[in-house]
Amino acid sequence: MKTEYNKPDWKRIAHLYKLGIIASLIALIGGDMILGWGTPDQSLTGMAQYFSRYAAVSDKRIFWSATLGMIGISIETLCFFGVYRVIAAVSDKYAHAYRAGLIGMLIFGPFCHVMCCATIYHHNAVARIDADLAINEALQFAKYFLIPVTAIFLVFFMVMNIVQITAFAKGKTPYPRWCLVFTMLTGIIDIVIMRMAGNHPWAYALSTGWLSFGSIVTFSGLLLNISKAKTGGISEGQ
Repeated sequence: MKTEYNKPDWKRIAHLYKLGIIASLIALIGGDMILGWGTPDQSLTGMAQYFSRYAAVSDKRIFWSATLGMIGISIETLCFFGVYRVIAAVSDKYAHAYRAGLIGMLIFGPFCHVMCCATIYHHNAVARIDADLAINEALQFAKYFLIPVTAIFLVFFMVMNIVQITAFAKGKTPYPRWCLVFTMLTGIIDIVIMRMAGNHPWAYALSTGWLSFGSIVTFSGLLLNISKAKTGGISEGQ
């Protein structure tokens, strides 16, 4: 069946993967680790313990986290159109669904990150005025501004990842089917390992960037296996 990108431009796809790795590192280090570097106060419980992790985060750190994260996530998401191209080489149906997820992520992903930073900023700003009001005010802010955009983002995020896994699993790409393991969902492994690492600033910082970690795994894995995709070809029955 003729598709929009029936003959993949591997040079361009490889370029998108490489750029995606760089953008993911910017999002991970500049966007997530700058914000997430810290440890919670173990003497506290609930949301008080959670927000205590960000008590020492300066306004400048929040600003740079929001800015670098917004830039990194935007470019990172655009680079997933390299994955779109390899799906479109075999299946327009899966490619169109994947593209819909990507567009939603491109719109709401950077916005979601900025709202996370804004929530932390709001908490810290209120805490400087009245520490007793800070947590409740931060939760109210999150309720009206962070949670709605996060919920919408997660819908597109799941669409993108489910379509990608399904397309690879059904052989709707030139890649070997086992390459389905290279998705953003691998970032969950990062969270598990970092939680096992203990109460360390670097562990919390790395777990904060689990989405970008998943992107790095995806881009790196698919880049390293381009040769297999080239030689594997696209069989008639896929």
